[in-house]
Amino acid sequence: MLSNSISFKDTGYFSKLICDYLAEAETLTPFYNRFPKLENFKAQIEEKSTSIKQESRTVLVDVLKKQYKNTQASHATINNIRSLEDSNTFTVTTGHQLNLFTGPLYFLHKIVSTLNLAKQLKAKYPKHNFVPIYWMASEDHDFNEINYFNFKGQKVQWNQKGSGAIGDLSTEGLEAVFNTFSKTLGLGKKADVLRELFKSAYLEHNNLATATKFLANELFKNYGLVIVEANNRDLKRLFIPHIERELVEQISEKNVLDVNSKIEALDFGIQVNPRAINLFYLSEGLRERIVLEKETYKVLNTNMSWSKSEILKEVNEFPERFSPNVILRPLYQEVILPNLCYIGGGGELAYWFQLKSNFEANKVVFPMLLLRNSVLIKTKLQANKLEKLNLSNEAIFLKQEILINKKIKEVSAINIDFSKQINHLKNQFKDLYVLAEKTDKSFLGAVSAQEKKQINGLKHLEKRLLKAQKRKLKSQVQRITTIQNELFPNGSLQERNLNFSELYLEFGNDLIPSLINSLQPLKGEFSILTLD
Repeated sequence: MLSNSISFKDTGYFSKLICDYLAEAETLTPFYNRFPKLENFKAQIEEKSTSIKQESRTVLVDVLKKQYKNTQASHATINNIRSLEDSNTFTVTTGHQLNLFTGPLYFLHKIVSTLNLAKQLKAKYPKHNFVPIYWMASEDHDFNEINYFNFKGQKVQWNQKGSGAIGDLSTEGLEAVFNTFSKTLGLGKKADVLRELFKSAYLEHNNLATATKFLANELFKNYGLVIVEANNRDLKRLFIPHIERELVEQISEKNVLDVNSKIEALDFGIQVNPRAINLFYLSEGLRERIVLEKETYKVLNTNMSWSKSEILKEVNEFPERFSPNVILRPLYQEVILPNLCYIGGGGELAYWFQLKSNFEANKVVFPMLLLRNSVLIKTKLQANKLEKLNLSNEAIFLKQEILINKKIKEVSAINIDFSKQINHLKNQFKDLYVLAEKTDKSFLGAVSAQEKKQINGLKHLEKRLLKAQKRKLKSQVQRITTIQNELFPNGSLQERNLNFSELYLEFGNDLIPSLINSLQPLKGEFSILTLD
C-alpha cells in the first residue's frame, strides 16, 4: 500500500470557506471554538468536563444498553458504552443519513476519521477515554436523498413512497432491490459477502434505522464504534429545556441570522437558513414543521394545534414527538453527548460555522470541528497506468479538458504554446500606442482593435493546432480520458459517487483496515492511496 496526499485547495473540489478554515484564516475564528489540533483538545476536555451532567451520562448509557440489546456488539463497543458513564470519558462524533447500503463511499471515510481520532486522543491523553460515535440521522425525512446508491455506473434505487422519519420507514420492498443488486454483483466470494451483508441488513430488519445500525455495526464493530439512535424518548427528555426555549423565546432564528450576515459579509455562501421555530412534530408517518400563528402553535398540513401552556405540556409528556431540524440537531447532539469534536464534510462544517452563537445563547459548549478525511483509492494497475502516462497526483485532479490540453502540449513534438508569440506581439503594439499618442489620439482605438484581432488570431491558430495534435495523438487522449473517468466517475470525486461495495469487490476485507492504517484525521490533506 502506498500513501500520498495533496492539499485540499489543490484538488479544486473544496470551497474557499473550507480552504480558508484549513489555513486557519483569522476571518473565520469567530465562527468556531478551537481549531482541531492535538494540543488544543486539552482545553476542550476541560471545558466539556464542567458542562456535561452525570445524569446525562447515566441516561445515555442506559439508552445505549437497551438499543444494543439485540445487536451482536464487540467487546470493544460494549466497553466503550460502559465507559461513557465515567467522567473521564469523552466522545468524538460523526453523523450520516441512513443512505441505502451506506450510499457514497465517504460514509466509510467519516467513520474511519472518527475511529482514528479517538485512537490518537487516547495516545495523547491516556488518563481519559475517547469513544467514537456514529450518530444516525434517523429523523431526516427526505427519502429521495437516501433511497439509492451507485454501483458499476448504475443507480440501484429503492422505489417506494417515504414519509415521516426515515428511520421508521419499513424495509418492505427491498427484496426487489436486493435481487437487482445481486444479479449485478456477479460471482465470487467477495460478491457473496456483499449479498449476505445486504440481505442480513435489509431483509432481516423491519425498519431502516435497525437495518442501518446492523450494517454499520457489521462493518466497524471490531473497532469499538458506538452507534447512537437519538430518536429516543429518554434522550429527548434531556433536551426538554431547549425545546421549551425554542418554542417560547425562539432565540435560534435571531442568533443564526446575525451570524449569517457576518458570513455573507465575508463573501461566503450560507448553507442553511433558520426558521422562527426550528422544530418538527413527529409521529407515525409524519414529520411536519411547528409554526406559531397568533399565539397558537400549529403543525403544518395537519389539524393539530395548541396554546402555549398546552404545547409545553405536550413537550413534557411526549418529548419524543419533537424533532430538531438542521439548526437544532447539533445542539441536541452536544447536550446528550460528552462530545469534544464533530467530524463532517465541507457542507456540514459550513453550516456548523453558523451555529456557534446559538450554542453560546443556550450555554452549551461548542465542539471542535474537523473536516473528515477525503480519499482517492487507486488499484496498482491504475497507478501503473498513471505512471506510464506521466500523470502526477496533482494533474489527475484537473478538469478533463484542461488535463488533456496540458498533456498534449507536453508530449507534442511541436510547440503548441503561443504565449511567447502573443507577448512579443503585445510588446510591438506598445510602440504603436506611443506613436498614436504622439500623432493623433483618435488612432488609439484602432490600434487597440488591431491588437485584439491579431492576438485572437494567434489564439485561434493555437486552438486549431492543439485540436489537430489531439487527433494525431488520439490514443494518448483516450488513455488519459479512460483512467481519469475511472478515478473520477461522472467528473466528480470518487468518494462522492462510488459505493463501498464496488471497492470491496476489488480489495475485499482489506479495504477498511487499509483505510484505518492510512488515514490521519488531523493531517488536513486529501489522501491518495494505492491498494494491492
